[in-house]
Amino acid sequence: MNNIKKIGLTALAGSLVAGSVSAAEMSVSGSAGMSYTGGDEKKTQGQGWTMGDSLTFSASGDVNDIGVTLTYELDGDDADTGSEFDNQSIAFDLGDAGTLTFHGHGGSSALGAKDDVMPTANEEPWDIVTGAEAHVIGGAGGNNMFAYSYAHESGVTGTVTYVNAADAVTDVSSTSYGIEYTGMEGLTVGYAQQDVEVTTNTKGDESTMYAKYAIGGFTVGIQMSENDMETGNDYESTGIGVSYQVNDDLAISYGNHEIEEVSSGNPDQEAAALSFSYTMGSLGIVGTVHDVDNIDNSSTNSREAYSLGLSFNF
Repeated sequence: MNNIKKIGLTALAGSLVAGSVSAAEMSVSGSAGMSYTGGDEKKTQGQGWTMGDSLTFSASGDVNDIGVTLTYELDGDDADTGSEFDNQSIAFDLGDAGTLTFHGHGGSSALGAKDDVMPTANEEPWDIVTGAEAHVIGGAGGNNMFAYSYAHESGVTGTVTYVNAADAVTDVSSTSYGIEYTGMEGLTVGYAQQDVEVTTNTKGDESTMYAKYAIGGFTVGIQMSENDMETGNDYESTGIGVSYQVNDDLAISYGNHEIEEVSSGNPDQEAAALSFSYTMGSLGIVGTVHDVDNIDNSSTNSREAYSLGLSFNF
């Protein structure tokens, strides 16, 4: 998104952290859009139309020779926070030592950020259709989470996230690790792991590995994930994707994602999606069609859905 306003500030006392600010800048960026979702005959969808709107405010500067960026997102969807503020974070640029970020709200764990990184022009295959995301292996974040990342010149990037225990005495603090390599032209490979206990006494060890390769206008990828539960059934998933950049404005893609409930005898959930995206300046048009069989590994629950969206970035 393009900044719509930048204000040079000579002092920013108290708005970042206590300390001496040598230079600071404030920027505002935003987006707005509307979308229509339909085709899912078993879901109560109302009229199908929704609106998206967001403004992101960022203040950045040097505090005692450390680059500090404070970010707040003003979002009309306040279901999670109970206010108009959504994503909130403060990031410390440590130079060659990496970046430390404190996510007050809206941060993703090292695994959550990589839950499905297959090439797509729009949405993941398991998206849009209600219930299809129930057993997607994607870690867990949380409010007031720390994230540290370090990128080496060799193309290796490492990420560690930590969120403190909360809510119940049996809940556990959670640490997630991720590593990614992009040092060979066109190639991306990565791995991430996290112990997850979103619901008390349902602890699982989740992990994912993936590889993508881009050549010409094509990008292809494969991703395999596991969730080993201490109690209950384990889950394994495999995703594949291929996208093609037709020209500077148009991209199309196909994705497939399967989730197996290990040793249960239940059928695999199988999701497939065709997507496109078209951009013209700050205008974006996206569309996707989804077909999901055996939702939540139930042989009696298979549905289709589609979505069309229009967005403006400014």
